[in-house]
Amino acid sequence: MRILLVEDDVEVARFVKKGLQEAGHTVEHAANGRDGLFLAASEGFDVLVLDRMLPGGVDGVRLVETLRGQGNRCPVLFLSALTAVDERVKGLKAGGDDYLTKPFAFAELLARVEALGRRPSAEVPTTRLKVADLELDLLSRTVTRAGRKIEVQPREFRLLEHLMRHAGQVVTRTMLLEKVWDYHFDPQTNVIDVHVSRLRHKLDKGFDKPLIHTVRNAGYMIRAQA
Repeated sequence: MRILLVEDDVEVARFVKKGLQEAGHTVEHAANGRDGLFLAASEGFDVLVLDRMLPGGVDGVRLVETLRGQGNRCPVLFLSALTAVDERVKGLKAGGDDYLTKPFAFAELLARVEALGRRPSAEVPTTRLKVADLELDLLSRTVTRAGRKIEVQPREFRLLEHLMRHAGQVVTRTMLLEKVWDYHFDPQTNVIDVHVSRLRHKLDKGFDKPLIHTVRNAGYMIRAQA
């Protein structure tokens, strides 16, 4: 398999890379999150082995969230000294497939990596989202409804993308704060309501069927019918 190892600890990286290569695998190594994200997003790998805490402004969780947001479904094994249950859950919820805590036995790491590599191939990444006559192109970063281009700001694009990825489901304010604004606390402002109102005005004005709906005391939902 072709494996990407993203690990900033020189000794750990050397140990893991050597072991994987001796087991017959090809290994690329990145020493920080920014380089790891660039490689993972631009090249094809069978498995990612990823440290949670990384330098370079992009930690392991953010790296995986970004990849998953781009539709990249490459299996990810987290390596981490963060052993608390909450930390393991955070890594898995971000899009990780497995989580191995440090210190670890190489035999177990190899078994987990090869198990991930045996999983069926992921589907072709989605580059376009559609709900009714509304389309969002993830590559060109454009939004159209019924063929008419709609100008949206970057934050509005992220908001709409998250809603469309969960079409037909209630998306809570907490979810939007975390995924769109990168807040892990409630800032006690109406920032979400303001952005949703602007987005609703842009998407629904001039059309008979509204797409964005407020679910009382719960959050928001985008769906084809009222």
